[in-house]
Amino acid sequence: MILSCQNINKSFLEQQVLKNCSFHLEDREKAAIVGVNGAGKTTLLRILVGELEPDEGVVALSHGKSFGYLPQDAAVNTDHTIYEELLSVKQHLVDMERRIRETESAMKQAQGAELELLMRRYTDLSHAFEQENGYAFQSELTGVLKGLGFVPEEFSKPVSTLSGGQKTRVALGKLLLKAPDLIILDEPTNHLDMSSIAWLETWLGNYRGSVLLVSHDRYFLDRVAGKIIEIDNARVTVFTGNYTAYAAKKEMLRKAEWNAYLNQQAEIRHQEEVIAKLRSFNREKSIRRAESREKMLSRIEVLDRPAETAADMKISLTPRVLSGSDVLSVEHLSKAFGSNRLFGDLSFSIKRGEHVALIGDNGTGKTTILKIINGLEKPDAGKIVPGSRVQIGYYDQEHHVLHPDKTLFEEISDAYPTLNNTEIRNTLAAFLFTGETVFKRIADLSGGERGRVSLAKLMLSESNFLILDEPTNHLDIASKEILEDALNGYEGTVLYVSHDRYFINRTAHRILELSGQTLTQYLGDYDYYLEKKTGPAPEAAGTKGTPSWSRPAAASPEKVSASKLSWQEKKEQEAARRKKENALKKCEDRISLLEARDREIDGQMSQPDTACDVAALQTLSLEKASIADELAALLEEWEKLSEP
Repeated sequence: MILSCQNINKSFLEQQVLKNCSFHLEDREKAAIVGVNGAGKTTLLRILVGELEPDEGVVALSHGKSFGYLPQDAAVNTDHTIYEELLSVKQHLVDMERRIRETESAMKQAQGAELELLMRRYTDLSHAFEQENGYAFQSELTGVLKGLGFVPEEFSKPVSTLSGGQKTRVALGKLLLKAPDLIILDEPTNHLDMSSIAWLETWLGNYRGSVLLVSHDRYFLDRVAGKIIEIDNARVTVFTGNYTAYAAKKEMLRKAEWNAYLNQQAEIRHQEEVIAKLRSFNREKSIRRAESREKMLSRIEVLDRPAETAADMKISLTPRVLSGSDVLSVEHLSKAFGSNRLFGDLSFSIKRGEHVALIGDNGTGKTTILKIINGLEKPDAGKIVPGSRVQIGYYDQEHHVLHPDKTLFEEISDAYPTLNNTEIRNTLAAFLFTGETVFKRIADLSGGERGRVSLAKLMLSESNFLILDEPTNHLDIASKEILEDALNGYEGTVLYVSHDRYFINRTAHRILELSGQTLTQYLGDYDYYLEKKTGPAPEAAGTKGTPSWSRPAAASPEKVSASKLSWQEKKEQEAARRKKENALKKCEDRISLLEARDREIDGQMSQPDTACDVAALQTLSLEKASIADELAALLEEWEKLSEP
């Protein structure tokens, strides 16, 4: 075991972020921490690395083990070039190599004992240099830089000139080169393109140490993590397996929780109805039975209602009008900025109902294509031909059409006046705005928060052609799943740019890859794209054909048989239910009849004529005793029949 975390508690003011959190990490194990935004993931990482003190609990790193931590805003030395900054990690090898060269030079002039001493020193230095892979450290450094998306021409670029995302990539490269026993990463894929993320997955998968990471990239989690540590309502639960296995188990547990709660509530209501019915019989035995059931009911440990989750929220996308069959035609499109030619002679078309993902490395021109389609950029050549009755809804991270002086609530309610308060709040909650935050001004929001508001507005629009640029940025996993479900239920057409491979897998019917200034088409999701990249040559973009996703599979004989069996079982269950209901009604009717006769006997026995007739009294008393016996038996039968 390399890391142990025992009973960690942490609160900020009156809000408890972590409560009795415990888990451990084994040597060479790869684990991920997941949870909604604000759940406490980064707080937990900061506690683990000693940047933050827990209120209670203990964090223990195995003796002699080292760790490296990459926060989201990692700092780097801006006085260096990119190459120099990574080389600083291997400075001890640079120094060792210099000493080896100096020893070699000194050996040429030395003799006797001095030469022997220098030879021993040279042997020791060479052995240590080889043990630390010194002869390959420069190629290792270059490989890491290329893997993280830096081209050789950028190696000499000053760190001070880099963007925040590029600086984070440099910091990640430094950490990977240090190769500590435990690597701790906070959102490592945020500033990487697809090829860099795939490289990082392979690197971490082959890493001999342990890895603990926080990420919203579900595809990345599936490829890297073998254990999921979930933070939910301040508590930690550990799941074995990757993200997909965790999501399946979590859904099963969530359903089981709800079923247990609903079943218990149904049982409580049933017992209350039985108690009321028993009391209505107004007999000593029935009242005693009612009191017994009341005591039993009071001892039940009532389950709390499970918290509503984002998974329970739904967004419905409905186009106002149906577009024509041909939604978009792009013909011979070309674009360059100065000497930088992005693409040339691109042609493709999109049909109604298609979900098309446009993918490619950073800087290839994906966003530029979306801007050209929406008239925000002019092409150098080519034309864009929209189809009939096409109404575009565009999400552009750089051009959010929001009113800075309005609150979030006003932004939605003014744009969609037919929505009621609950519908507006549910929509905003799906994009992580809850409670009083819905009354924050747009001007006071961060760039990421404004993006989420814009996405919420777009999801409520009645457009029949959605064009989205990186729609899952700034969303946590639960919100991504809400968006995915909304798009999968959308009857219109979708074209989007995304680096989120899990999102592409769930929503894309077709993939267009922009690479080498041209487009290549793949008729399927991201996994299909990966398979075909290393298999037979894919079709050219714009090729007509029926994608495999549009062909429904024939039902197997086993499924047909299971369907028949299920129908038969339902029929038998329905017959049994009707039989039980008839028996219960018959029992209640008999009880009512006997109780009416019992009251009638009481009335007869109180009559003066009957009171003086011993024989008549004896007959009525025997009948009353018989009724009491039968009623006791009927009450027992009624209770059994009343059970669900």
